[in-house]
Amino acid sequence: MLSLVQSDGFSPAPQPFNMAAYVLAHADRLSDKTALRIMGRDGSDSFDYRFVKRAVLGTATGLLSLVKPNQRVILQLGNTPEFPIAFLGAIAAGIIPVSLSSALSGHEYAEVVKTIQPALEIRSAGAPQTLRSALPFAALRRFWTLPQASFAYGDANRPAYIIYTSGTGGHPTPVVHAHRAIWARRMMWDGWYGLREDDRMMHAGAFNWTYTLGTGLMDPWSIGATALIPGPDIHPNQLPDLMKDHNATLFAAAPGVFRRLLRADMPDMPRLRHGLSAGEKMAASVRADWEQKTGTMMYEAFGMSECSTFISAAPDNPAPDGTAGFVQPGRTVALMGDDGPVPRGRVGTIAVHKSDPGLMLGYLDQPVETAARYQNDWFMTGDLASMDGRGAITYAGRADDMMNAGGHRVRPIEVEDALTAHPLIVEAAACAVQVRTGVHVIAGFYVAADVIDEGDLRACLAARLADYKMPRLLIARDALPRGANNKLLRKHLRAEWETTHGQA
Repeated sequence: MLSLVQSDGFSPAPQPFNMAAYVLAHADRLSDKTALRIMGRDGSDSFDYRFVKRAVLGTATGLLSLVKPNQRVILQLGNTPEFPIAFLGAIAAGIIPVSLSSALSGHEYAEVVKTIQPALEIRSAGAPQTLRSALPFAALRRFWTLPQASFAYGDANRPAYIIYTSGTGGHPTPVVHAHRAIWARRMMWDGWYGLREDDRMMHAGAFNWTYTLGTGLMDPWSIGATALIPGPDIHPNQLPDLMKDHNATLFAAAPGVFRRLLRADMPDMPRLRHGLSAGEKMAASVRADWEQKTGTMMYEAFGMSECSTFISAAPDNPAPDGTAGFVQPGRTVALMGDDGPVPRGRVGTIAVHKSDPGLMLGYLDQPVETAARYQNDWFMTGDLASMDGRGAITYAGRADDMMNAGGHRVRPIEVEDALTAHPLIVEAAACAVQVRTGVHVIAGFYVAADVIDEGDLRACLAARLADYKMPRLLIARDALPRGANNKLLRKHLRAEWETTHGQA
């Protein structure tokens, strides 16, 4: 039996189509319902569906007075209400928004501008302005009350927005998504979230990230639910109280956020149904801690900027222990070898069929690099996994992160799970580092809540790892390198260590 799950059919996006119109399709019916609440230390700002739709279409009018359809507009607005309204306003008008992290350095931002060639840059208050910053941040709110534009309908396959990859496989790269990308997210409603119209989805992430943008904003609005977003002044230890105070029914975040918030006291949250995690694999200890302290389940998903999530656990289809879950209904996914799908039980590269409506149009102005990611009709993710007879998928890490120890291939995740099993270790990363020319060993890097005796740590690891998987080096750090989307950057960690130790 091959590691292949073929879709039983998922209707394509309607033609003509506009992503913003789809996201706000319930706005007239639910006009008085809260669509968005941004929660800060000193209170919260709430916006109902009537207001959001009016502001989006007013913003579309304002943007069209400055730029033309199909031109690009940079949005670097942080977790402010201006961001989702400007993002959807641009898409409603047929303008292509480019979502950027507020954490970019000046040099990084300048490189983005060279690549994107935007017609307009809209940056948050206090950010350095440029010649293309024709619209001050404060002016965005004046757009909200302008006459409402009409939604610009067109081919569902035309470009809608651009977002940057997390950079885990190298430098962050601009990814072009079509209007149809939002249509594919319907597969997550039952295939991951268990999402309902009466839900109050709270997401602790940055708006510029596809995870927050999709799971935290557009998916709740597409079904008529409420989006709850913590403001930039909220610390992770305040999140549990926010969940309780604002009656969150679903809570989504990256594993690192869960690790930090679970250090706080967890109040009783009777309306919370479950947690949702994505961005990287969650350590088993963090999952167990969440489930013990909240009394709710945790459902994880695997995805990437090029296709969002497509493998997940769900309330109606929980993941067997140790697995990442199942291919979402409606997707066609295979684990590929050189000659096609591998037999079940063997490790292969996770691949998504080109017919998936959520798959990117391509990397911006990089046709050769885009084509290189395909093997015939399959988009190759670069991530490894195995599939059992039931179709449950066990993630094995990125192909370029695999470590070699005495001829044995070792997955970083195995070592990281063993490290985080120690009660004092908060987070960990494993990679192969070069200690002298041609000689690599496994190094375990970790962040701990207190000083750890190395002998005790090695004893803990020995109970969980075969000898050849044991790290030769154990290195305590104050923090681990992460990208703008909070993903662990093992390549950076390896490069930093080798540079310091003369093995660059």
